[in-house]
Amino acid sequence: MDTQTLSSSRTLVVAAGLIIASEAFLVASGMIIKQLNGVLPLELIVFFRNLFGLVLLLPWLMRNGLNAVKTQRIHLHLFRGAVGVTAMSCLYYSWQYLPLAEAALLKQTAPFFMPLIAFWWLGERITSLVKWSILVGFIGVFMILKPTDGSLNTGVLIALAGAFLGGSVKVAVRRMSTTEPPERIVFYFALFSTLIIAIPAAQNWQTPALVELAWLFGMAITSTSAHLLLSRAYGMAPAGQLGPFTYTSVGLAALMGWLLWDEALALSSWAGITLIILAGLMALRAKASK
Repeated sequence: MDTQTLSSSRTLVVAAGLIIASEAFLVASGMIIKQLNGVLPLELIVFFRNLFGLVLLLPWLMRNGLNAVKTQRIHLHLFRGAVGVTAMSCLYYSWQYLPLAEAALLKQTAPFFMPLIAFWWLGERITSLVKWSILVGFIGVFMILKPTDGSLNTGVLIALAGAFLGGSVKVAVRRMSTTEPPERIVFYFALFSTLIIAIPAAQNWQTPALVELAWLFGMAITSTSAHLLLSRAYGMAPAGQLGPFTYTSVGLAALMGWLLWDEALALSSWAGITLIILAGLMALRAKASK
């Protein structure tokens, strides 16, 4: 093995490790949200998450000044903030009311929606392999929904709505990224999402106790760490190589849900999880072959 190949292999190993660490922080964030279930209103949890995110960006704004946030695409930033905070609320609801493994997995169904949204919005072509991955993925979702029980799982439907909205946000970011740097996109998301969620948060206000503030701060740290590690990893290696490692969150979430909340998944749920992971790998392969 030559030096260049060896260096590339080591970089991939490091990037994969960062992805796994990112997914671990993501699960930790979900565990904190589940811990706060029944303690604080969901609107308040989402509000503090975005408020802390905005505060963390203030040093960047002070260093770069107001010129860093000048934009001609404020309407897209507002759209991203409104849709993004709704998607976040759906995600947090799923963390609270679904088994951790199901919530962690359903969050990753956003890639199945993105080709459909990009086709409608941006006119991007959908390949045959992507079409098959979407079909297999939604068969897996259907198995997790358990419609044969006589009623649909509301938590799963809300999680899927969040994934769809999250896919819309990613397509919007793709469109904005031609003129908007990442820091500006993140800043406006934090700003608009904080302002939007502040209204329902004020209507359901409950002053957090110190221990609850500690949980909220921990949630902000784990969420931010997950995002930073993910960004760092994708800057080191292609998404097609790293994508499979994102599913480590499902196994970790299943383990922690079982240990802490005695959560056990039905056989149909495990079958659905397997199909969704398979579909995700198919979609990644299609992306890598472009």
